[in-house]
Amino acid sequence: MSRAAVLLCVTAALPFALTACGSDDSADGKAAATGAAPAKDPDAGLATGARLKKALAPASFFGSGYSLDKSAARDTGGTYQKQAGHPAALAHPDCTKLGGTSWIALTGDEGVSFAQNDYVNADSSVDIAQEVDAFRGATAGTVMEHLKKAVTACSTYKDADTKSQVKVAGAATAGLGDSAYTITLTDPVWTNGTTLIAVRKGTAVVTVMSTDGHDNGAATAEKLAKRVTGSL
Repeated sequence: MSRAAVLLCVTAALPFALTACGSDDSADGKAAATGAAPAKDPDAGLATGARLKKALAPASFFGSGYSLDKSAARDTGGTYQKQAGHPAALAHPDCTKLGGTSWIALTGDEGVSFAQNDYVNADSSVDIAQEVDAFRGATAGTVMEHLKKAVTACSTYKDADTKSQVKVAGAATAGLGDSAYTITLTDPVWTNGTTLIAVRKGTAVVTVMSTDGHDNGAATAEKLAKRVTGSL
């Protein structure tokens, strides 16, 4: 910039000087200078973990005898994390993850935000868990397909506690969200089996787990899946 131009900037009114003589190195500023559209935020419109947490069923849903497992209650708060996929996890799924509360990890997919918690009945050892994960674009649909693929590869797995073989069965489920998939885990040495349900609604995937009742946890899992999906 020439000396004359510098003097012009100094003597001009301050707001004008900041606008006309200053530089803008931001992405939006450069886009404006070149006439290009600003870069689109890939997470725009996606629910944060704080919002997803509000969609989880409250303590009153679970009834008396159940208490929150504080160690399993987590969320991403008001920020977003990096969305990631781990092809190796899908190629060689760790089927034992189906026995955990955050069983969607079986696919190796990680969303930009999530919220989860777990309620346990100390008297009966019944466990009921819920989680919601948000994904960019059409990734939520891909996650559902990955889940089906992983379950197909996991027809059985060994229970770490009983050392017995758990049988895994999966099936598409109608009437929940945009698409849904139900997984049933049974073992002859268990008192009751476990039902896992994944539901896609838009860019979110709801996953629940239940060992409640005498139907492999099916009725409670469906009720919880409907409750959380309806809150999104």
